[in-house]
Amino acid sequence: MANLQFKALPSNSLSLFPENIFERIPLNHPVRLVDQVVDQLDLDHIIRLYKGGGTTSFHPRMLIKVLFYAYLSNIYSCRKIERALQENIYFMWLSGNSTPDYRTINYFRGKRLKGQIQELFAGIVRMLHELEYVSLKVQYVDGTKIESAAGRYTFVWKKSVEKNKVKLEANIASVLADIDAQIAQDQSSLGSREVSKAIDSTQLKEKIKAINTKLKGANKSTDKQLKKLEEDYLPRLEKYEEQLEILGDRNSYSKTDTDAVFMRMKEDHMKNGQLKPAYNTQISTEEQFITHYSIHQTTADTTTLPEHLEGFESRYGKQSESIVADAGYGSEQNYELLEGRDITAFIKYNYFHMEQKRKHKQDPFSVQNLYYNDQGDFYVCPAGQKLSFVGQTARVSANGYTAQVSCYQAQRCEGCPMRGGCHKAQGNRLIEVNHRLAWLKARARERLLSAQGLYHRSKRPVEVEAVFGQMKSNNRFTRFSMKGLEKVAVEFGLMAIAHNLRKWAKKWKNKAFIGKAGGKNSLFAIDQAVTCWKVQNIDLQLNIAHENIIEIVKAIKKEEGAFLDTSFI
Repeated sequence: MANLQFKALPSNSLSLFPENIFERIPLNHPVRLVDQVVDQLDLDHIIRLYKGGGTTSFHPRMLIKVLFYAYLSNIYSCRKIERALQENIYFMWLSGNSTPDYRTINYFRGKRLKGQIQELFAGIVRMLHELEYVSLKVQYVDGTKIESAAGRYTFVWKKSVEKNKVKLEANIASVLADIDAQIAQDQSSLGSREVSKAIDSTQLKEKIKAINTKLKGANKSTDKQLKKLEEDYLPRLEKYEEQLEILGDRNSYSKTDTDAVFMRMKEDHMKNGQLKPAYNTQISTEEQFITHYSIHQTTADTTTLPEHLEGFESRYGKQSESIVADAGYGSEQNYELLEGRDITAFIKYNYFHMEQKRKHKQDPFSVQNLYYNDQGDFYVCPAGQKLSFVGQTARVSANGYTAQVSCYQAQRCEGCPMRGGCHKAQGNRLIEVNHRLAWLKARARERLLSAQGLYHRSKRPVEVEAVFGQMKSNNRFTRFSMKGLEKVAVEFGLMAIAHNLRKWAKKWKNKAFIGKAGGKNSLFAIDQAVTCWKVQNIDLQLNIAHENIIEIVKAIKKEEGAFLDTSFI
């Protein structure tokens, strides 16, 4: 049997020059892209938040690098990030061997980045635009609901609060009326016997104070009722008023995250609708890069588009030429908004696909298929009877948009042989038509059926749906870990940045080298030199003519999307 020989452990062997473990990081690893990208970001708006004085602080640039790479690596817990800074070579390299604890990381994420993350996100999108990865000329828009970190059974419903408040106000009015009846002799000083049911907590406090001043201890019955007003009715009334103030225009909120709204989710194993506290997240994509995002407290996507587009324009100083979205955004308000801003809209509306079917096109009783006389302003049914204009009414949407609807009614539907297929309501047929919306739908239909419309419609699911699938399925981001609208925006912003960096890193990694692969003129050779110079500040012999270095770096920057520092040359 031959002698067994095993390799010696490097750590047990003497070495004149100790090994630098950071050299083990591949030159095309995503962590190097994160480092270079963050070095190019303007952080003055974050540095200004530091007051100075006291002990030293970790530099925000280092903490941003760590957070970006953590979310890129699907690490969302601050405790896990703290552990990675002590065990993971990539985190060690990014942080320069700094080891902030989880409290510091969480404070920076929740406090320092609050209200600032959108600017960091927009800065990275601008870099992608400069590298021509995105043009910002088209937005593929869609939304998804992501569950809040709040408790699932901590709901407060607006209708329930309003109903209970009305009952409580009636009880308060009844008690005050009984007190007035018992002390009729002091009626003039305590106010009229007629007590309004719509009493607020401030008025009730004044009433109680006046009764206490005049009649406290006068008789046991009055004292008992006063005690009920002070200890039971008044606190409940204050609670209902506080809940209604928190609700605002919303129909619900969670007690443990008052910014979250209960929305119907479809995430259980049977795909049944489940009411859970959540946020409606909207994103715009191009080439599967996220170019903009916004967080909303409304369930329907229809009402989110105006605010979403305003956010895009405020970040980049311009608006896209085209907007592509599904039927959830097809409303009169949205069509009017896009028409007014001269934006080409490829947005479907409800029943768009149904209108393309033969059954609908051949239905003579459908309102869209009825003959309309524009000059006489009347419709004609298949039986030849006029549906004359009888009036106009207004419809107000959930976000306050008013639409004008015209009403038309037939005169003699009784005995008509076609009535069974025409309508089933009693009396003469009455139809409501929104002429402005019908015109906008016709324009939308023309665009959607064009060659360009077919292209965008086929690309939209590949664009935005794929991004949500990546986030929810591959990255396991199905629930926020932070509470409150501002902190949720920070968390989703980090996810959006991580998604863009992940896709950017893949394109960057797969690019061909400039010059011979692995040679002295390659991207990674120069990047290694720059990295070593930045970390160790030592002189390196690159074996490249000095006058050619600048041109090579510029060519690489344009071709590869690498942000290389040339100040050392």
